[in-house]
Amino acid sequence: MTTFAYGTGLGATQTARHISNISARQISFVNQRQISTEKLEAAISEIINAYNHFQLPHYWGDTKRAAADGTQWNLYENNLLSERHIRYGGYGGIAYYHVSDAYIALFSHFIPCGAWEAIYILDGLTKNQSDIQPDILHGDTQAQSTPVYGLAFLLGIKLMPRIRNWKDLKWFRPTPQETYKNIEELFTKEAIDWDLIACHLPDMLQIAQSIRAGLVSPSTILRRLGTASRKNKLYFAFRELGRVVRTLFLLEYIGDADLRSIIQAAQNKCEGFNQFTQWIYFGANKIAENVRDNQLKVIKYNHLIANLVIFHNCHSMTQALKELENEGMKLSPELIANLSPYRTSHLNRFGLFELKERNPPPVDYEIILSA
Repeated sequence: MTTFAYGTGLGATQTARHISNISARQISFVNQRQISTEKLEAAISEIINAYNHFQLPHYWGDTKRAAADGTQWNLYENNLLSERHIRYGGYGGIAYYHVSDAYIALFSHFIPCGAWEAIYILDGLTKNQSDIQPDILHGDTQAQSTPVYGLAFLLGIKLMPRIRNWKDLKWFRPTPQETYKNIEELFTKEAIDWDLIACHLPDMLQIAQSIRAGLVSPSTILRRLGTASRKNKLYFAFRELGRVVRTLFLLEYIGDADLRSIIQAAQNKCEGFNQFTQWIYFGANKIAENVRDNQLKVIKYNHLIANLVIFHNCHSMTQALKELENEGMKLSPELIANLSPYRTSHLNRFGLFELKERNPPPVDYEIILSA
């Protein structure tokens, strides 16, 4: 009930008005004393692991891929933590989600509007504790920079974003003497400084190992690498390695039309999840918390409810498809692939809410498709 109260934006008072024999103080007490961000993340991981047992999502996408995208959540304007976002045109913060290609959201973060989203893009994969562990990460233009490419490469993550005006980026050749017959105009005259990479490679590998061991987060490192100061030698080393990785990705991007379609589809799923979470947060038009930790808890509450609804939709769709199979309908992978668990028309967000004791039957995860 507490998850419902804060994840939908109703809050403790309004939820207590809709449910008998429950007070707002009880809901608020559970939120303050019993629920933490870590517990919410553990609950989210359990839902993801159960969702991964369904056969249906594996026809929707590749669990080795994920996409990251942010959407603005409104905050009170008279709040030291609130910022005006230049693109969205409002005051608040950015809820940053990592969504699997199979539609389920793996990780959520709440970041300032003024932050470059690429700083936090690797956190979602390194902090994800679920059974779904992607190693290919998509994003949009703000989800990339040369140091991010370099760090992602050392972490074994293949960063493949959808970049606006990609043709305006600098492409680097391996040596100054290298020339290309048909794509020469794409490359700058600068060449990769391989000696710089070799000199600082042990330090860069040490940073990657520290991140893998959980001693430091990628966003902490990337914030420190966010300046081109001459004293920041590691910045230039990561930037140089990132130039290599990004140039290789751009060559792959322009030469593979199927890859561009995959990236676009993955990013659309992430943007669809952003709209899905806003639909679930129907009880308010802003986060009514002024403490950053509590704001993050609201994002986690909402993330948990969104994943629960996705799980429920996937289960209901599995049962409906099994009924169609029993009626003699032939189901093919091509047909199943066009479905989505972001369904809302069957859900009633308003009215009287009741707590019921239920003993649901065991979940049936499998469906049988026609050969």
